[in-house]
Amino acid sequence: MEMNDMIERIYELADKMKQEGLTAEELEEQKELYKRYLANIRGQLKAQLDNIEVVDKSPIQLHTLN
Repeated sequence: MEMNDMIERIYELADKMKQEGLTAEELEEQKELYKRYLANIRGQLKAQLDNIEVVDKSPIQLHTLN
């Protein structure tokens, strides 16, 4: 399932839950969709963090106020 389709389905289930409630199968589907969505977001964040390159390798100097 594509990310946009997944988000759309999550919203559909959230709206239905507010209006009339969800069946056991729909609750399980919602749980699985949230799990897949969060895994995708974590993967994107990890990929971004893995691509960060430190340019200035000098240590940060802390200054005290006297």
